[in-house]
Amino acid sequence: MGIKDRGKLKWQGAFFMPEHVKLLRDMHTDYHRISKPILDEYQIEEYENKICYAMEFVLSVKVTVWEDGFEKEYIGKVCRLDEIHKVIYLKLHNEEGYIMRIKFDTIVGVVVLE
Repeated sequence: MGIKDRGKLKWQGAFFMPEHVKLLRDMHTDYHRISKPILDEYQIEEYENKICYAMEFVLSVKVTVWEDGFEKEYIGKVCRLDEIHKVIYLKLHNEEGYIMRIKFDTIVGVVVLE
C-alpha cells in the first residue's frame, strides 16, 4: 500500500477570516503611508506662480497632491483659479471633460509641461 500524498493542499495557506484579511491589507497600506511634506512660503509662492503662468499661456501642468498619506499626480490644464476659496480647477487630459477641484493646501508639487 502506497503513501497517500495530499499534493498541493499541504502547501496552501490556512483559512483566513475576512476580518483578518482586512487587517492585513490595512497594515500593508499603513506601512506605505508618508507624512505630509511641510512647504515653506517660497515653495508655495513658486507653485502659485507656476499655476498662474500655466493658466495664462494655456500650458499643461503636473500637480502632485497629498491625499490621506499618499502622493497622487494629476496632469491637465488649469481652467479656473478661485483665490477666495483657495481652489484650482484642473481639466484632466486622460478623462474627457472631467474637471478636478484641488485645494491649495493639498498641493505638494507643481511642474509646468511645455
